[in-house]
Amino acid sequence: MASGGHSVGVRTVAALILSLLLAVPSPTALADDLILTAPVEGRVLRGFDDVGRYAAGHRGVDLAGGDGAAVLAAAAGTVRFAGSVAGRPTVSVDHGNGWRTTYQPVRAAVGTGDLVGAGERIGSLVAGHCDAGPCLHWGLTDGERYADPTAFMAVPVVRLLPRGSVPLSPPSIGAAPAAGRLGGPPVAGQVTSRYGMRRHPVTGVYKLHDGVDFGAACGTPVTLPRGGTVTSAGYHGGYGYRVIVDHGGGLVTAYAHLPRVGVSVGQRLSAGQVVGVVGSSGLSTGCHLHWMAWQGGRLLDPLTLLEGS
Repeated sequence: MASGGHSVGVRTVAALILSLLLAVPSPTALADDLILTAPVEGRVLRGFDDVGRYAAGHRGVDLAGGDGAAVLAAAAGTVRFAGSVAGRPTVSVDHGNGWRTTYQPVRAAVGTGDLVGAGERIGSLVAGHCDAGPCLHWGLTDGERYADPTAFMAVPVVRLLPRGSVPLSPPSIGAAPAAGRLGGPPVAGQVTSRYGMRRHPVTGVYKLHDGVDFGAACGTPVTLPRGGTVTSAGYHGGYGYRVIVDHGGGLVTAYAHLPRVGVSVGQRLSAGQVVGVVGSSGLSTGCHLHWMAWQGGRLLDPLTLLEGS
């Protein structure tokens, strides 16, 4: 028991030091120009936890690999760090667009400042990260946020369901009750992607598009179509910077991919008040607003909130 506790403690300290090491600000990260390839051939042993910067969670993915296996750069870039973090050999590659990938535990074959190409060997995998055997902890960060590196792969990772699992049916598109109707959309712009099942433009995964996208120039004001109270305001993984507003009566709306948050939790906003501006943060392919809505806790198509829909 003492040995296991010591191991967990060392891993916690190592993760903290690595986070501090990588927390140097980088240029704004762009989600739409980064394509990664797997650094080792093994399957995903543990996936990414979509958590905040300071919350507990697994800020990367663990990939199976043999002791001494070659570890390859997931994309071209410059070696930002090649050394040891809390006794664990680590390599970090800066891809020049705000993103950098991290590889641990890896015995480096490169040095800080070296230029590497996509698929070029940067080191060898050593044992020590996973209890079940050698594995690579592969991370993606812009210095402030963390992302799932497998979401940026040219061929997305396919995760099989355990034997006996029953796949969920695609959610139905809900309709808003008449009492929840709004006069107009939150931003002036063309609808570029409707609510419903689609293939994600970044990850390639076929899944529910849980809102509606309005194409508009970055910086375009986003106005609240109905008064309410801010219940959440911050960075939320693939949604980027997102604001959630409770309008009362069970109606809740959200505004995602903002470039920043300019309101605070608990703030009361009036109808027509600016809740933010159009941006492209999170998993985004360009400037747009992702608008979401719930009624009584049930996700619905926000376009059904509009008069005349």
